[in-house]
Amino acid sequence: MPVWAAQATTELRAAGESCDHPSPPGLTLTAQQQRIAQLVAGGATNREVAAQLFLSTRTVDHHLRNIFSRLGVRSRTELARTL
Repeated sequence: MPVWAAQATTELRAAGESCDHPSPPGLTLTAQQQRIAQLVAGGATNREVAAQLFLSTRTVDHHLRNIFSRLGVRSRTELARTL
């Protein structure tokens, strides 16, 4: 049962919905944005992230712009330091 609850929470966050668990302070990213940010911070290119998450590169670009804006960073290097 806990596995299904965790999966449901992840999917709700990916859809932008709030869950019972509050977000960590200062980090207000959706689950999808968190996945993308972690991959990019790990050194993956937008194309690699898109392939891994089955998204288009334009979608990754869009999410990455929003991630940079929400976290107040300007580069991938700053993103890696923030995470």
